[in-house]
Amino acid sequence: MFQRGPGVPTVEVGALSADAYLLDVREHDEWEAGHAPAAVHLPLSELIARLDEVPADREVHVICKVGGRSAQAVQFLNAQGRDTVNVAGGMLAWAAAGLPMQAAPGTEPFVA
Repeated sequence: MFQRGPGVPTVEVGALSADAYLLDVREHDEWEAGHAPAAVHLPLSELIARLDEVPADREVHVICKVGGRSAQAVQFLNAQGRDTVNVAGGMLAWAAAGLPMQAAPGTEPFVA
């Protein structure tokens, strides 16, 4: 479905601006365990069918758990004319940087 290749644009979590559009491509259970508060959830497995939900008028920062799935998404989205960048290290880097996370109600957020 997607190919991971060289030359995928990447940004470190610490370099994201507060108003960055953050697209989380992890699966539903991973999202519910813990995610960035302002992130938009669109699982990689649904990306092709829901492509029109990805903004075409601004830069999109794509995140997953470690960076592999988000790199695949970036490669695909950029080929479709979107302006996307992979978030290096994914949610593991996000959590390690001490950035805020939220989870399903009543649970402590963690990276699944």
